[in-house]
Amino acid sequence: MTSQQNNGYSMSDVRQSFNPNPMVGVPTNYFKGVLTNHVKNILVVITCSILLISCDTTTILKDNADIDNAKWLIKDAPTFTFEVTDTLASYNVFYNVRNNRKYAYHNLYVTHYLTAPNKKIIHQHLDEIILFDETTGQPLGTGLGDIYDHKVLAFKDFRFPMKGKYKIMMQQYMRQNPLLDIVSAGFTIEKVGK
Repeated sequence: MTSQQNNGYSMSDVRQSFNPNPMVGVPTNYFKGVLTNHVKNILVVITCSILLISCDTTTILKDNADIDNAKWLIKDAPTFTFEVTDTLASYNVFYNVRNNRKYAYHNLYVTHYLTAPNKKIIHQHLDEIILFDETTGQPLGTGLGDIYDHKVLAFKDFRFPMKGKYKIMMQQYMRQNPLLDIVSAGFTIEKVGK
């Protein structure tokens, strides 16, 4: 028996059967199919997650009105309509304000007016919204670049007295007309969790 042969196999047979790259010989279409199916599965999971999150039954209003050219006139009062079907639940009402970093003040005074389906104003109040830290001048809220978003509690644990369509309006109450660098204003109304 020669040194080239061992148990009936030659070294050339062993070299030919040993493949240092186990993927050689596997069709490339196989990997494209596996990756494509994997990517499809990930996209399906992401889409379903987004749909579940967006089906938020506790929020009855989340809307903002853009302020033309970031110049908010006193006479321009964004108004939003929403429907209340559960009068036993309590709700928190939030101001949504978006401002530029160039906004000249650290605060913003606004008045809101809540009108019931019977056309009577059932809640109104003058509120101060703090947009910048008064001592450091650092912007508050969340921001990207020079734009900052604020979600500030206007009133909490409110019970709507009747079912139907309500209107809520916000008016700027600063001494400047137009008020510069407010980009948008609106409201979020959320059912209070139990």
